[in-house]
Amino acid sequence: MRILFALRQRGVTDARVLTAFEKTDRAEFVSAPFVPRAYEDVPLPIASGQTTSQPSVVGLMTQALDVQPRDKVLEVGTGTGFQAAILSRLARRVYSLERQRALSQIARETHARLGLTNITVITGDGSLGLPEQAPFDRILVTAAAEDPPGPLLAQLREGGRMVVPVGVSDHMQQLVIVTRTAAGYDYDDLSMPVRFVPLVEGVEPG
Repeated sequence: MRILFALRQRGVTDARVLTAFEKTDRAEFVSAPFVPRAYEDVPLPIASGQTTSQPSVVGLMTQALDVQPRDKVLEVGTGTGFQAAILSRLARRVYSLERQRALSQIARETHARLGLTNITVITGDGSLGLPEQAPFDRILVTAAAEDPPGPLLAQLREGGRMVVPVGVSDHMQQLVIVTRTAAGYDYDDLSMPVRFVPLVEGVEPG
């Protein structure tokens, strides 16, 4: 499988993560014109002027998140739902926030069609997180912030982990792992340059 080969080449070695990719057909999450390219390790356009990340970036972020089978995970930035689908095969429960209503609906329909019943996609402001479901064991942010957002840090349980792209939105960013400890937060730089759209406050009207 081409995606698995690309993942291994980029350093994804976690067997559970590789199995999750093996069980999740990326072609289900892209529009018809891009299906022939679904198995390439490239970002692809999706609705609402957004893109879906290349599989190796999804894999490396998922591996860094270190999801455990009993974890409750928050994803910020659903897109068409591919990353949430991968997480759903690793975690007990996935909540995914998307500010674009059209993308939220596409993701819900795809997850339902594939029988992924442990994902809840919510149209909402990802920068605020989901306080009514907090604390979370893991938080994955798929949009760039200049600093890890305070509301999301507050919703991470002690011992929990967040992976977030940090940096100025129109430049390359770095992936950062934040671990909440009894004393505060520990930050580790993955030294992996990425490029994500900026984390935008609010919900897209319509």
